[in-house]
Amino acid sequence: MPEQFTAESLMSLEEYAKARPEFRAKVMDHKKNRRVALGPDTTLYFEDRLTLQYQIQEMLRIEKVFEADGIQDELDAYNPMVPSGKNWKATFMIEYPDADHRAKMLGKLLGIDKLVWVRVEGFDKVHPITNEDLDRETEDKTSSVHFMRFELNDEMIAATKSGAKISMGVDHPVYTHEVDEIDDGVRASLVEDLT
Repeated sequence: MPEQFTAESLMSLEEYAKARPEFRAKVMDHKKNRRVALGPDTTLYFEDRLTLQYQIQEMLRIEKVFEADGIQDELDAYNPMVPSGKNWKATFMIEYPDADHRAKMLGKLLGIDKLVWVRVEGFDKVHPITNEDLDRETEDKTSSVHFMRFELNDEMIAATKSGAKISMGVDHPVYTHEVDEIDDGVRASLVEDLT
């Protein structure tokens, strides 16, 4: 089980203010290999310790949180998103630029979060466990943001580490797209999440 964040593993607000420009540049470069576009309007952003530390540090900075209880609230929110070594965790974004069109599409894309998948070559598609923190869908529309956990078995992990192709997609009746093989940089980054 990967190490969870603690208050001691974070930079203080003062330390972060000094380190932020360099740290932010490092994270932005890292994130290039943590993103998979599933067609023109949805994207999976895969989380790991570095992306999550950046999000925690930014939330603490923006909200000027320095008290222990406030810091613990952020840790409690983000620690469940740290990959366990046997899964990939991602934020799934529905990204229609026009607000009116987005609202219309969110009404048509009910259940899309359950229909996203990843596949290791030679194995069945793995659909995610979604939105474990709270329900992100109503009777009328889905959310534009979903949190996902893709659980992999030991055989899938071994195959991935041995070079098996990784594909991803979404099979919703209104929105179907597939990435036959993810980019090498993304693949290498995701392999690092697995133990």
